[in-house]
Amino acid sequence: MSTTTTLTIGGLTAALLILVANLHPWWTGKREIKQLAAFGKGFAGAALMAACPGGILGWAHAHTGGIANSAGEKAGTAATGVGTASPLSAGHIAGLSALGAPVVVVGAFLVYLAWKKAGAKDKKRLAGGVFVGSVLLLTAGIAGMIEWLPGALNHVGAQISAAVQEGA
Repeated sequence: MSTTTTLTIGGLTAALLILVANLHPWWTGKREIKQLAAFGKGFAGAALMAACPGGILGWAHAHTGGIANSAGEKAGTAATGVGTASPLSAGHIAGLSALGAPVVVVGAFLVYLAWKKAGAKDKKRLAGGVFVGSVLLLTAGIAGMIEWLPGALNHVGAQISAAVQEGA
């Protein structure tokens, strides 16, 4: 995929609102890690999407920013009267190879299975994790923090490939 949506301050606002909505019950509650598990699974799924240069996962990742920008700009402007369409520094993750692609597909399938098994609240948390993760991974800072991911996915895929070909 040659283009990635540039995130705006409004898009960041939308992601932060959903992040706060997911963290608030945990912070005000008993702070049990299981309360964050569904959100974390969604965020991990978003990281896998961000590693994809194309396909349905890469397409969904790139277009999440546009949804966030639109919603966040409307909310920010309505709430404050200040325009929030200023762009942020864009980032992307590159380097996924054919060996890493099956690892991404299996990881995305695991997130889907978690979704199917989840109750209503956890489905919302999973979706929130995917949305927030995908939006934040459009920024240079967050994408830069996990620029190692495609290499790790490629390495795991190479190890699996080597293991299944050993007997050949």
